[in-house]
Amino acid sequence: MLHRFQLKTSIRTVTEDSSTSAKNCTVTVAALSLFLTSLVSPIAYAQVPAGPNRPAGVPEGYVITPFGYFHPSCVRQLTEGETLLADGLVIQHADGTLENIPACDYPRYTASGEIVTAGASPTINGWIESANTITTTSYGALTATWIVPPGPTSNNGQTLYFFPGLEDIDDVVSIIQPVLGWNSDFEAAWGIASWNCCPSGITVESSPMRVSTGNEIKGIIRNTCSAGTPSCSQWDVTSEDVSTGHSTRLSNTPSEGQTFNWAFGGVLEAYNVVQCSDYPSNGSLTFLDIALYDYNFDRISNPGWSQPNSSPGLTPQCGYGGSVAAKQVTIDY
Repeated sequence: MLHRFQLKTSIRTVTEDSSTSAKNCTVTVAALSLFLTSLVSPIAYAQVPAGPNRPAGVPEGYVITPFGYFHPSCVRQLTEGETLLADGLVIQHADGTLENIPACDYPRYTASGEIVTAGASPTINGWIESANTITTTSYGALTATWIVPPGPTSNNGQTLYFFPGLEDIDDVVSIIQPVLGWNSDFEAAWGIASWNCCPSGITVESSPMRVSTGNEIKGIIRNTCSAGTPSCSQWDVTSEDVSTGHSTRLSNTPSEGQTFNWAFGGVLEAYNVVQCSDYPSNGSLTFLDIALYDYNFDRISNPGWSQPNSSPGLTPQCGYGGSVAAKQVTIDY
């Protein structure tokens, strides 16, 4: 967003230069025009750039996403009413017009800095803790609520994500998830957005919203097909701030041919954590009222969440662990 004082300063600069030299005026106006265009361009992004604590090998200027480090041109924010079409290379705007977007030609990097070729499947490399379950058929919907925790007491440029989500365990091409992030879209603050990674190597998110500690968040993932459709082609992913009544959604986002048979009741993903105070000070987050539905939209009474121990060998060690029940998942940090 262009702040008002920034715009006034830029205009003042143009005025002063024009009184000195018409040539300078032309140059400054052109620069201002380019600056303003970059702010409203559909390829302008809000993710916080990977900082000095990023792994060696991750290029400067890359941004952090829930799927690893991406070149900023490979991350798209969709506004209300915009839809990514099934081929992953066309955005349909709210007025019905279509915009072709280029496939991602840049490699991306995992949380540990390992290179991933452009267009390759997303990974769970950066996941610190998770609770998951699988089915032999497919899921039709997943919902969960959680409370925004306090912010970390230290700032080392870390980025944190908490979310439920769905994948295809047999052929991971796409991950859909409503996400609470720290230092992701908003510097040193909490925000929510809905994500889909990675059709044609592009990762997309809905318009991010800032949220406050103590607010109740609800994540909703649901296919748009009629009951009984085992592999729906389009899904709605909603991140809602229940406390304010505001929400942000990816509508009709493509499944890329996936059959979502792998569900995650809760996940912690972290980047650039240097010390344990880089996590929220309350020590844990619980995903509550988790509701997982089969493809007939019948609620599964006990999904059988399992919580594998994925934290051994991590530095720093921060009391990782947690617990699961039929309707809730607790992540400790």
